[in-house]
Parts: sequence; C-alpha cells; structure tokens
Amino acid sequence: MLPLIVKLLLLASAAVCYGVQVVYFTHMLQLNSYRDERYMNWCNENTARLISVKRLLPLLAAVLAFIPLNGTLRDGIAAAALLLTAVLNRPQKAKKPLVVTARVKRLFAVEALLLAAALTAAWFFSPWRALLLLGLFGSVTWFWVRVAAWIASPVEKAIAQRYVNDARRRMEERPDLTVIGITGSYGKTSTKNFLQALLSVKYNVLITPENFNTTLGVVRTIREHLRPSHQIFVCEMGAKNVGDIKEICDLVHPKHGVITSIGEQHLETFGSLTNIIATKFELADALPEDGILFLNTDNEHIRAQGRQAVGYGLECGDYTARNIHTDQNGTHFTVANGAEEMEFTTRLLGAHNIQNLVGCIAVAHCMGIELKDMAYPIRLLKPVEHRLQLLPNGFIDDAYNSNPAGFRSALDVLAGFEGQRVLVTPGMVELGERQEALNRELGEYAATRCDWAVLVGEKQAPPLKAGLLDGGFDEARLFVAPTLNDALAILATLPSEGKRTVLLENDLPDNF
Repeated sequence: MLPLIVKLLLLASAAVCYGVQVVYFTHMLQLNSYRDERYMNWCNENTARLISVKRLLPLLAAVLAFIPLNGTLRDGIAAAALLLTAVLNRPQKAKKPLVVTARVKRLFAVEALLLAAALTAAWFFSPWRALLLLGLFGSVTWFWVRVAAWIASPVEKAIAQRYVNDARRRMEERPDLTVIGITGSYGKTSTKNFLQALLSVKYNVLITPENFNTTLGVVRTIREHLRPSHQIFVCEMGAKNVGDIKEICDLVHPKHGVITSIGEQHLETFGSLTNIIATKFELADALPEDGILFLNTDNEHIRAQGRQAVGYGLECGDYTARNIHTDQNGTHFTVANGAEEMEFTTRLLGAHNIQNLVGCIAVAHCMGIELKDMAYPIRLLKPVEHRLQLLPNGFIDDAYNSNPAGFRSALDVLAGFEGQRVLVTPGMVELGERQEALNRELGEYAATRCDWAVLVGEKQAPPLKAGLLDGGFDEARLFVAPTLNDALAILATLPSEGKRTVLLENDLPDNF
C-alpha cells in the first residue's frame, strides 16, 4: 500500500512542478507575442533562467533512477525534489501579469494533455524509467511550452483568420468611415490620443485602445468597438517585422496617414534601419490618390524620403511650432501654417510631445477644424500614462518603452527643473547590435542633464555607466541597483539638495 501511495505522490509532485513552471514560460511566450522565433531568441538570451539550479532540480529524480535504493525511498526523494522545484519557482508579482485570454486557456489545455501523456507513461513504465521520464520532463518545461504552442498553431491560425475575415467584412460595410493610420518608431500612442481629442471637436471618433496596434489588436477593436455612429477611425499601427504595417493597411484601408518618427528601435527583429523605413512607409504606399500623408519633417530619415506630404515639426514643415517655453502653468507655443498663427497652452511636457501635437493640429486642421477651436481641448490634454507623466510626488514617469529620441527629450525635460535632478533607468532594449553603443551615447548625454543617476539591472548598466563617466559624471553620484525596488530604496538615502525631481526612464518588462 505504501509504495502505491508514494508513487501517486510522485506523480502529483511532477504535475505540480510542471504546472507551476508552465505558467511562467507561457507568460514569457505571451510577452514575446506568441512568436516562436522571438520566444526562442528569449530562451537563447536567458539561458541562466533555463539552466539554473531551481529549474534543473527535477534532474535529481532522473539521477535517482540509476542509484540502487529502496524503491519507495527513491520515489519519495524524487517527489520531494519535484515539490521543491515548484516552491522555488512559484509565481512572482509581474509588472505585466499573464493575461489569461481564450488563447492562453487553449494553450493550457494542450500543455495539460502533454502532462497527462507523461504521467500516464510514467504510471506504466518500470520504476527507473518513470523516474527518468519525470525528471527530464520537469527540467525542460520551457521546451514543452514551445511544443504545445506548435501543436496549437493550426487552430490558432484558423481562429485568427476567422476574426480577421469578420473584421474585414465589418469594414467593407462602412465605406463612409474615414480611417487615419498612425505609425512610427515612437510617438504613435500619444499622437493617437491627442488626435482623438482634437477631432472629437467635430467628429465621433474611434481609436485603437491602449496598445492594440497589431493586426489582431486592430481586429479586436473593430469587432468589439466599431459602431455605426463612428465617423473616423484612428488606427495605431505597430510593427516589429517588414510587412506588419501593410497587413494592417490591407485590413482597414486608411485614407490618411501619419508617420510620427523613424529611428533605431526593434532592430532585433527588423535587422536594419533600411527595413524600418520601408515598413513605416508601407502606410504611405497604402493611401489612395485623394488621401493625405502627414510627415514629421524634423526627422531626418523621414525627410530623406522626399515624399509629397503635409509636413509638420518644430524646425520645418507646413505646420511648425515656435516660441516654445515652459512654466508652472505648462508649455506655451505658437503654431504657424503660413496663412495663420495660433497660440496654445498645454500641460504636456517635452519637445517631442509638442512635435506630436503639431502633427495632430495639422491633421485636424486639414479635416476642417479651425485652429481656434483646438485651443480648449489642447489645454485639457493629459500625458499618456507612463509617457513623461509628471506625478504629484515629483516623479516624471516616462517608463514606457524608451527609445533614443524620447530618452534624450526626457533628459532635456529633467534638466529644466530646479533643485536635485535624479535619473533612474535600466536603459534601452531591443536595439540589436546597436544597443550597447546607443546606451553609452545616452549615458554620456545624461551626464549633463542630471545630478544623480541610479542604473537598474547589473546586466544593462555597464554601457550607461561607461557613457556617464565618459561625460564627466561624478562616480560618487552614480549607483547600480539590481531591481527597480532597490533603486527606489537608494533614492531614500540621497542627501537633500533642494526640491527633488526623479525621472523614471523606461521600465523593462518581465522577459528582460
């Protein structure tokens, strides 16, 4: 009787060990957009998470298969190792928790079938083969998540295509709907939200919510939120691979388009700046003859394309912002389009926010809204969450997905505050081979913009630290913290030097 109970305990322990780990690796798969190549890149770059002691403890069960011990004792030790694995790998609080969507539930079901197959085989195997199987099975859970995703992929593709076809049908039923596409390396979400506020003066406007900027995100927006009363659909279009923007354009058929910026972002997947430029201009190529293309002509990569468009920016273009200055009431600026000028005040911070706002003013003006009618909604605008958001405690929250241009602009904002200015950042990621060089450059620039610097993550810190020191920064005012919580603890120890302003620049997701 005892051997049977211990064997059942062994199988249960294997199930718990697998189940706890499978949640974590499914979360990583989700953060990598369910893309097999991105998930495998993550695995290759994070081997320490895959082959650590706490992940490989199940191998003890496999080793026990070859040690001559009493069968019940051997199974008991193996069960303890598997349970300890589950305890050591129990879920931690995540910045962006696993979202248990219908897709995740289907993936869990396939993962459960793989577990059931392993446990069934272990039940009928000889004792030593069962231990060997369970030990190996529990130590490579990351691999079984990949296998489950591969098994589920035909079903997921079929479901996704059904949703896409339904969204396409809904769009075809709305020839009266004006679609405005927005893309760029950065500034998309802010521009989308600002544009909704301005266009709403005259029109009923639908926008893609939050960061729903992939094909399936746009599909979901159309299926769940598009109503007959909507007159304009402002569609944010994100991309990490060539062809991503074209795929969205083929679905929504934009009449007008805005390209906010082009820069070195997501180089890991794009491979080159040339591919980034080509992908962003897939939006321009999709516009009809009577459509209008709006381009940020301050951006050298956009300007170099020589496309016929309505240009906007701080330095050049058909719509330009002038006389920009900031005080306790916000940012004040004048917009000129050749024929007229208008002064505006906004609570937004940062030159790049004003640049995005000028683009929105250009679009709204071309859509028949007078400049004077935009003054009130511009005054009421709030920064998008985690994008240069000035908090009551003196923190500037710019924690969302930092990029070189945005990072530089945020540092300029920090430099404009009086008193003690502190930079807290893990630097930038997803920049491919250029990542180290770009972080070093931004570190050198930061040396002239802050009084104290706290770098987050020992893996990320070296190029930033080197750049700061290259820029003449005092090493005594420079710290490296393992985590953001540790960085915030360091802030509490800094000496008082007048009013403190803290720039939180970027916050890495859980898969970094």
